[in-house]
Amino acid sequence: MTDQINEQRPTRPLHSYPEAVDWITGLIPFGIRPGLERIEKLMELLDNPHRRLKFIHVAGTNGKGSTCAYLTSVLQRGGYDVGTFTSPYITKFTNRFQYNGVDIEEETLLKLANELKPHVEALAETELGSPTMFEVSTALAVLFYAKVTYPDYVVWETGLGGRLDVTNIVQPVISVITNIGHDHMDRLGDTIAAVAREKAGIIKAGIPVVSAVTQPEAIEVIKKTAQEKRSTLYLLGEQFHETELSVREDEQNFRFENLFRTIEPLTITLNGAHQRTNAAVAVMTLEVLRQYNALVIEDDALAEGLRAAAWPGRLEMVSQSPRILLDGAHNPEGAETLAAALKSTYKYNRLHLMMGMLENKNHHEVLKHILPIVDTLIVTEPDFRMKKEATALADLVREMRQQRPDEYSFELVVEQNWQTALQKLQQLTGETDLGVVTGTLYLIADVRSRIMYNSDSEKGW
Repeated sequence: MTDQINEQRPTRPLHSYPEAVDWITGLIPFGIRPGLERIEKLMELLDNPHRRLKFIHVAGTNGKGSTCAYLTSVLQRGGYDVGTFTSPYITKFTNRFQYNGVDIEEETLLKLANELKPHVEALAETELGSPTMFEVSTALAVLFYAKVTYPDYVVWETGLGGRLDVTNIVQPVISVITNIGHDHMDRLGDTIAAVAREKAGIIKAGIPVVSAVTQPEAIEVIKKTAQEKRSTLYLLGEQFHETELSVREDEQNFRFENLFRTIEPLTITLNGAHQRTNAAVAVMTLEVLRQYNALVIEDDALAEGLRAAAWPGRLEMVSQSPRILLDGAHNPEGAETLAAALKSTYKYNRLHLMMGMLENKNHHEVLKHILPIVDTLIVTEPDFRMKKEATALADLVREMRQQRPDEYSFELVVEQNWQTALQKLQQLTGETDLGVVTGTLYLIADVRSRIMYNSDSEKGW
């Protein structure tokens, strides 16, 4: 096969940034094909640049992005250069590849895409088939960090699962598993234990792992895997703890305790109790690196980094008049944390919520957390090929309301066009009310762009 790959045909170069993005996203029809053979071959053809980098590998059902944001912010405040690779993106394709909090430059992305293109096309001619969009994006990230920016650490978020996820080609300095939930069960397995086994696939021999998983069956899987790999596990509730000190909108104070020491108070500006958990996971990750990898982060830098961390589209207030809150709660656990935050953190007279979902989600379990707390529910459709039809989502809502008419007394509005739905939400939301947009990040990206007048929005994976 190597001979086949080496006999490369001339490839047509990409001439602009939009052309490069079109080429990469044009690989979507190849879908998500679990397995590491293609990315390993691609890395081999590029002389394995990933082996020169220090990765902090982050997996989990929810909270990955926020945890990555905390890690990046604190490491930067501590004087380290940091690469951050995340997905999906909210505004622009370049968001996924950041160095010290700044997106990759369009010209750099174009240059790296042209470097990758002949190898990708040559691989497509072999029995392995064409690399996918996510594989090419991951390879591009590796090149950006290994050949252009040279960060001290790369905060490296998994795409889907862990064991067979493309990002799992790396040998990290530490592995992080935020939590386990009911998402992508069509691909990762139909039980929490099965999903946990996939996420635990990022645990490497002898490499420490930090986690905040809570379900007994998930904890059992993570502990067993860590034991088999001889990896030291630091689990929230056992080796480290977080205790709420005070909570108000846009400010949470908490105490952090671990085997080594206690730090208090620490402050975050991201909302929701789950964000204290994510922050605690990030702090523990840094504490382990401090103990075992000689990481130096002063306590002032830790406190400043946590406070400054931001993550778009997650309990983000994007408008004050009317008050509009965005939250990409696209799975049951996300909906549960959104509902908890709406009850504990925000004050309002009436709650108006707009929702758009993808087809392959557990809509019933998501709605179960939302329906009891809303005064108005507007169901709409994201501008995406895998959207759930608004009429079908509305039928499910009506069915659930019929079963519990006393509990569910909200007004239901069905509006297929998300832009019209947003106008209705804005009109309904009075001075003392709260408007919320939730569901798939494809919808969140469009709404965020519309409200914040961001003409540069591309949105997507």
